[in-house]
Amino acid sequence: MKKILVYMILFQFAIIFMGCEKEIMSYEGKEGVYFGVRHGSPNSDQNKWPYQPYSNVEFIQIKKDVVEFPVKVDISGPVKNYDRSFRVEVNPDSTTAILGKHYEAVQEFWTVRAGSSTATITVKIMRTPDLEDENKTLGLRLLPTKDFVLSFPEWNAIPALNGGTIVAKFDASLHTLRINDFMVTPGLWLGSLQAGNKEGGAFGIFTRKKMEFLTEYLGLTYEDFASSETMPLARVALIGADAAAILIERFNAKNPVLEADGRLMFFGSVPWTSIVGVPYVPTP
Repeated sequence: MKKILVYMILFQFAIIFMGCEKEIMSYEGKEGVYFGVRHGSPNSDQNKWPYQPYSNVEFIQIKKDVVEFPVKVDISGPVKNYDRSFRVEVNPDSTTAILGKHYEAVQEFWTVRAGSSTATITVKIMRTPDLEDENKTLGLRLLPTKDFVLSFPEWNAIPALNGGTIVAKFDASLHTLRINDFMVTPGLWLGSLQAGNKEGGAFGIFTRKKMEFLTEYLGLTYEDFASSETMPLARVALIGADAAAILIERFNAKNPVLEADGRLMFFGSVPWTSIVGVPYVPTP
């Protein structure tokens, strides 16, 4: 009798287990979309780059006046053998960029092609003078369609993806483009501001106008000053000497090169002192 009772209990458990298993196996969540943007150092393992809620659109690096900026969108769920669509719109809550000035209207519907698990949307962004001084933002957000819901409105960083800047939590249905044309001091710039606001060193302090001068007269680019690999010390000395020679020649021709505040442009071997904020006053 005991043996029969045990068999009956085991049989009932088996029925319950199979019923649960059937429920689990038959359940399929609806496929979703999320922004799958990842960026990190080119020297790091790309497979370890964390997902990010923003992208930087830096025209100083892009070197174009108009750019079709790509933004990656991924899907969750199985790949299908037919095309599916998702929606994108501008998020006004995170946008300071002006339509028609900084960006063109964003296409609403996009397609995940048959056999694919990803898509790339593009946003046309324009370079404008005000971006040299202020950062603009363009917020994007995904919207549900008949094909897709929103996958991860609460994204938690994946511990194994630690190859760059980690944002612990964010809404993966939102993405922000940070747009600017800032020209910050590059990685290898041998110059400084000394006591009394005087420029010193081989190049003096970095300014956009000085970089534009080097590009116009010596054919250099902003990227040339990224590191010691592109700008070894021997090259620094040659550039400083060549730039100073041009500045002296222009000065002697009574056509000096001035910075935005009116002071004489400075490189280490020029015979004058350059004080930030003090404009040059020509002698009669």
